[in-house]
Amino acid sequence: MPPPELARTLHRELLASLDLRRRDIVQMPEPELRALASERLGEIIARGHPHGAADTAALVRFVVDEAIGLGPLEALLADDSVSEIMVNGAGRVFVERAGRLEPSAARFTSEQALRAVIDRVVSRVGRRVDESSPLVDARLPDGSRVNVVLQPLSLCGAALTIRKFARRRLEVSDLVARGSISESMVTFLAECVRHRRNIVVSGGTGSGKTTLLNVLSALIPPSERIVTIEDAAELQLAHENLVPLEARLANIEGRGAITIRDLVRNALRMRPDRIVVGECRGGEALDMLQAMNTGHDGSLTTAHANGPRDLLSRLEVMVLMSGVDLPLAAVREQIAAAIDLIVHVERFSCGARRVTHIVEVTGLDAGVISTQEIFRFVATRARGQGSFEATGQVPGFYEALCAGGATPDYSIFQRGAGKAGA
Repeated sequence: MPPPELARTLHRELLASLDLRRRDIVQMPEPELRALASERLGEIIARGHPHGAADTAALVRFVVDEAIGLGPLEALLADDSVSEIMVNGAGRVFVERAGRLEPSAARFTSEQALRAVIDRVVSRVGRRVDESSPLVDARLPDGSRVNVVLQPLSLCGAALTIRKFARRRLEVSDLVARGSISESMVTFLAECVRHRRNIVVSGGTGSGKTTLLNVLSALIPPSERIVTIEDAAELQLAHENLVPLEARLANIEGRGAITIRDLVRNALRMRPDRIVVGECRGGEALDMLQAMNTGHDGSLTTAHANGPRDLLSRLEVMVLMSGVDLPLAAVREQIAAAIDLIVHVERFSCGARRVTHIVEVTGLDAGVISTQEIFRFVATRARGQGSFEATGQVPGFYEALCAGGATPDYSIFQRGAGKAGA
């Protein structure tokens, strides 16, 4: 990084030269704008601007990136080893590599430069962020998810979080190779998706819920029609008959918001074979359960929870958030009837992400939702180390599969079957 004062000075002179604020940089092709900015900045430096021993090409690249690109984040976005970028104000940047957080040497020259980068990101997707609306979710052109929190909510300056979009679509073989799941689990989940079981992926923040949902969604037969619903589009499905829907925030007048719940309701009119909701956070859980209970079998979603049992409690709370006055017994009946399987993922302190529980929802027993565990990850004393194993329980719906002529592999359910170290 060049000396901060030099970079700030050149940044100001470049903006004054180009008068970027009067140019429609959203509509102007970026290669053309970048070439123009590089040319002007080169002229500014050539006029005798003191830059000491700084490498001119590197200096031009840094200032241009900050003026019209994403500044010091450009190099981090190009680094495939970085999975997440966290900016805590202009002077502090952290990254996640292999599941571990570490500080980065990247810095913005000023808070104003950081705000300019944020404005460029959100304007590209038709959103805005300012003091009156200091929270926003957006995405980069490559699909990476962006979250922004401004002052006065963020006391350290603008907070920018980028969860990078994988350049290559992950497959189940990648998760097995990473030790995130066992072959027996994959075999079972593939059967569940193929035979239209309703699945909820649960886990904490950054545990890999969306990644697993993406992999499971890719197992849906290509002949089926899929509608995906997300706050910020992250799912990467290669299906031909795919309709991706994305929620929309309110405009500057506070109107025009389209929520996840609105999209779930509308999806029911689009003749979907499957509905995939990126994440249930509130009242949309009721609409999702009703969709699962009214012929849209094989639907998938994710939700934040600390474990399979905690997920069921969370779903009860989310349904009650819908504003529909339902007794708790009716809510539990809806959940028990709609959900077939809970797949729980965890991120360990070593950075590893693993599927730790696969649980079947078996129904109601004396007003309580009953479950049985099919697979689990048994951790050892070493952090994040352990093995996957079957519990010996056979899912109840396998009898129906056999009655329908299927020949599923029962050997994967033998206690300890599929045991594999991780």
